Amino acid sequence: MAQILESYKLKEMRKRILRKYLPKRDNLLYILHSLQDANPQNYITSEDVKAVAEYLGISVSEVESVISFYTMLSRKPRGRYIIKFCDSPTCHLLGGGKVLEEIKETLSIHVGETTKDGLFTLEMTSCLGACGVAPAMMINDEIYGNLTPSKAREIIESYKRRRK
Repeated sequence: MAQILESYKLKEMRKRILRKYLPKRDNLLYILHSLQDANPQNYITSEDVKAVAEYLGISVSEVESVISFYTMLSRKPRGRYIIKFCDSPTCHLLGGGKVLEEIKETLSIHVGETTKDGLFTLEMTSCLGACGVAPAMMINDEIYGNLTPSKAREIIESYKRRRK
């Protein structure tokens, strides 16, 4: 019963998001971002893809190709908090490797994985545009720089406390 209720809520949410935008292809990225952000697991479902294609009058494969092109969009369930760790040469040279190892150890996951509690997903990104404060990471929309292993651990622990 709970799963049916959740499915109904997601369907209604999808309808509200689609109605928010004019049915023009120019709105595709805005719609996809909104759908992903509204999903508790931070991803775009197959039902979302079909609904968007139908709403915009484009093919499902066109929607899928846009999703696969943009790394900020995902087709697989992820955690509530998406950690994007910068893999730029600057971040790497300024100690990013040690910071990344601390994050992986703190969360008990590897890059591309989600914690068992569904709270965090760890991803790499080629650049956050934060070279002046390297090494850096972004959690959802918040950038954290001048990271050390202990500072990264403290930041993650603060997000864990938010859940309570």
